[in-house]
Amino acid sequence: MKHLEIKGRSDACRIEVGVPIGRLESYCDPDRTMIITDGTVRSLYGSLFRTYEIVEIGIGEGSKMLDTVEGIYERFLSCGLDRSSFVAGVGGGIVCDVAGFAASTYLRGLPFGFVPTTLLAQVDAAIGGKNGVNYRGYKNLIGTFNQPRFVLCDHGLLATLPDRELRNGFAEVIKHALIADAPLFSYLEDRLEDVLALDPGAIEKVVYDSISIKAGIVSADETEKGERRKLNFGHTFGHALELSAGLGHGEAVSAGMVMAARLSEARGMLAGDDVERIERLLENADLPLSAEMDKDLIIEAVGKDKKRAGEEINFVLLEGIGAARVVPVKIGELREAMDDLRQHC
Repeated sequence: MKHLEIKGRSDACRIEVGVPIGRLESYCDPDRTMIITDGTVRSLYGSLFRTYEIVEIGIGEGSKMLDTVEGIYERFLSCGLDRSSFVAGVGGGIVCDVAGFAASTYLRGLPFGFVPTTLLAQVDAAIGGKNGVNYRGYKNLIGTFNQPRFVLCDHGLLATLPDRELRNGFAEVIKHALIADAPLFSYLEDRLEDVLALDPGAIEKVVYDSISIKAGIVSADETEKGERRKLNFGHTFGHALELSAGLGHGEAVSAGMVMAARLSEARGMLAGDDVERIERLLENADLPLSAEMDKDLIIEAVGKDKKRAGEEINFVLLEGIGAARVVPVKIGELREAMDDLRQHC
């Protein structure tokens, strides 16, 4: 078991890597804790938290909405939650986002913690204190910066994931290596089969290293004024592809990272050999290098991105594997990048 900590503005988050879900009661008292989860997680692990009050939400992006949060508020109210109460989100990224937002906004803020049950949630969604919901086609438009008290990462939970979900999470691991850790990228190239097979030593290393990268960046820039923007590598196009092409988050980010890598190469920032390494690793991980896209829909979705400022958007490019830089990019240049992707795929 390993520990990490993020020091936020108002609270600190303790991240426990390798703690089994069965130890949840050591972190939050069932008598004063409400668990938020989804039906899939409850069917698999509900027996481990049957002594808690439970709110079950739906599955998928359609549940990451204000009406879901309203239903949670109603449950909080009917169960008499007060400021001595605690909220625990047990599930994937959507559960963590919704649970964190509901807790952060009820009674002006209840303490909360997460037990992420997917690789995507363990290395990304549950880490960093961003909590929010989608609104009218804008992804994560309504939300807060608020750190959970704890995040418990149980690697054993990953064994129940469908292969596609595991690979969705792996895309975020690759992203972290690309923006900040060249040795981790090399490790992923060498040990890909072991990681995807959930070899205990390999999966513990990549989860811990990936969380370490994000935790370090968030501790330095919790509210995304500068350094934290690097975590958006691949996400400007990725979020747009999620909305327009129906891809999973990691699949969309994978295609988005390829587009961003090629744009980096076109600007003379990234060597062609590095682009090839990036594409090879993604392809070997069975992640997409491209996607069917309607350019107009993609540009419209990019226009709704929170990082946009006028006709430019703060875009994350690579200066090498393990080195990222945020630069302003004109929307027209992104159109050209999409044309380039079509020609090469």
